[in-house]
Amino acid sequence: MPVALEGVSMEVTAAPRRTRPGLTLFAVCAAIVLVPVTATGASVALPDISGSLSTSLASAQWVVNAFFLAFAAFMAITGSLADLTGRRRMFGGGIALFCAAMLVATFAPSIGLLVGARVLAGVGAACVTTGGSALLAHAFEGPARTRAFGLFGTAIGLGLAFGPLLAGLLVTSLGWRAFFGAAAVVVLPLLALVPLLTESKDAHPAGADWPGAFTFTAGLSLFVLALIEGPELGWGSPLVLAAFAAFAVLLTVFVVIERRKDHPMIDVSLFTQPRFLAICAMPVLLAFGFVALLIALPPYFMAVDGLSASGAGLLLVLLTGPTLVVPIAISSIAHRVQQRVLLVVTMLLVAGGAAWLTVIHPGASIGEIAGPLLCIGAGFGVSLAILDGAAVSSVEPARAGMAAGVFNTMRLGGESVAIAVLGSLLTAVTQAKLGDTLSEEKAGPVTAKLLQGDMTGAVDAAGPGARDAATAAYTGALHIGLWTIAAVSLLGAITVGLLAREPRTTDREPDEAAELTGQTA
Repeated sequence: MPVALEGVSMEVTAAPRRTRPGLTLFAVCAAIVLVPVTATGASVALPDISGSLSTSLASAQWVVNAFFLAFAAFMAITGSLADLTGRRRMFGGGIALFCAAMLVATFAPSIGLLVGARVLAGVGAACVTTGGSALLAHAFEGPARTRAFGLFGTAIGLGLAFGPLLAGLLVTSLGWRAFFGAAAVVVLPLLALVPLLTESKDAHPAGADWPGAFTFTAGLSLFVLALIEGPELGWGSPLVLAAFAAFAVLLTVFVVIERRKDHPMIDVSLFTQPRFLAICAMPVLLAFGFVALLIALPPYFMAVDGLSASGAGLLLVLLTGPTLVVPIAISSIAHRVQQRVLLVVTMLLVAGGAAWLTVIHPGASIGEIAGPLLCIGAGFGVSLAILDGAAVSSVEPARAGMAAGVFNTMRLGGESVAIAVLGSLLTAVTQAKLGDTLSEEKAGPVTAKLLQGDMTGAVDAAGPGARDAATAAYTGALHIGLWTIAAVSLLGAITVGLLAREPRTTDREPDEAAELTGQTA
């Protein structure tokens, strides 16, 4: 999307502009709300996958992380290819690739093939996102484009939020393979709508930024690899250290390449604008406070409280439910409230909810955890109403497409990193706490079983009488993770509040000034 949207504001092919905006909006939002369901939903399926394919914790984590990583990394190049080959073609090709990958995952006989299918599904999701968002940008103009992107962001958020519930119901009733199969079946009919959409290309394409795409994709992949493998191999492992070092080098090279490009994949100069930097920081911060929790909480509920996959998914409705109603409520008042205020409120709600959720303990009642989960969900719901529109309106109109592309790359990259960081933290702390009562040889396997939601397997690996120690270690690690999220979110609220100061409006057109002060939902 970074380049695809940039081209939308320029010339397109000379075909008549019959863009079918209503149909385009429906097709794109329907696809994008279904695709991320498999991203967060896979976390609920991990215990069943681990048992069925007899895999390790690190391998099981890649079922989730491979999708997020490919999704984020390939956003960087699929936008360029959409400009060259056609945005409708990219959108339809992404749906086809995603469906094919989900079918492969459904029948995968090994963890390696399953992870490979998840990588392909992530690439397909990137094609759908970049092609779909470029179609929206071509079909809508002015305030209508801002509203369309607001619905687009809400669709992504709802898909991420309700993935665990849908996955839990399917996994409990039909098994994990049915979850991936259902995703393919539900998305496939959207291919019939693709020929009805209007094709567009960049009339003067600059070509794909292959050096930038390679350095960005490789660097992000190595960073996430190091975060995932660190707890298992040790943070001083040559592989982990080499991955971190290579990430730093590739990131530096990427910045140098983009600064020298006439048509960069990501215009790094956007990050010199404080308000845009604040808005791009938001999805990264929210990835820790919401998306990573969606991945981390189901295994805890299943291991410590003995819930089924469907039970864990239903319990998470307390976290995801507010995303159905809060964006609507915020959209109705956004024009009266500064964006800066809404951004800070978002982070404060997440920070307060994460700190409050430390009341969680084995056997905690719904009444005890409902308040903090609803608080976090409400914060994320506020963000769904404003962030995508804010990203587009935070820069001059000529760079709106590029801004939206960078924002979504930050969002998806942040989710990949947040999931890996929180997973590594829980693994390291749980294993360290178990080391006080178990040998080092046992602490690792027990931790792996716990974080896959398998308390029975953890007790079998630890020996008789280890359930209490395992429960205490896992709960203690979750508390530390929650306090970390609270601290990061609070610091984020302060930083965003300082960066997102409203620009002086004396030299702006009235309509633009009004949009910058909140009319972006």
